Amino acid sequence: MNHVEKVLYTGKTHTTGGRDGASRSSDGYLDIKLSSPGTSGMGTNPEQLFAAGWSACFIGAMGLAAGKMKVALPADRAVDAEVDLCNTDGAYFLQARLNVSLPGLDREVAQALVDAAHQTCPYSKLTRGNIDVVVTLV
Repeated sequence: MNHVEKVLYTGKTHTTGGRDGASRSSDGYLDIKLSSPGTSGMGTNPEQLFAAGWSACFIGAMGLAAGKMKVALPADRAVDAEVDLCNTDGAYFLQARLNVSLPGLDREVAQALVDAAHQTCPYSKLTRGNIDVVVTLV
């Protein structure tokens, strides 16, 4: 367990109804309907939310790495995150892919940024050793 010197932020949500319900953040900025993946429901699902959060955090981690390496990230940087909900023998689990685009950067520099971000991004740390993850520089 990590020793916490300071909590920087706490995200708070209230969710009702599970995958076919709704979720709202304590500040009201997030207010969404939820629906199960692959259904005709009109909401998003936990896998999409996780993919969005992880990809945003990963871009932030690349920014920190770029600052340390004294490299400017391209304005059109992007991460396409794919989070799969899987089932084997009745057991559910996740697997994920992050496809990272850093156009205009030397491939070796870009790969170094991706590798550094994957080591420092809190979402990457959370999943390390827990789910299969493939990170690819595209």
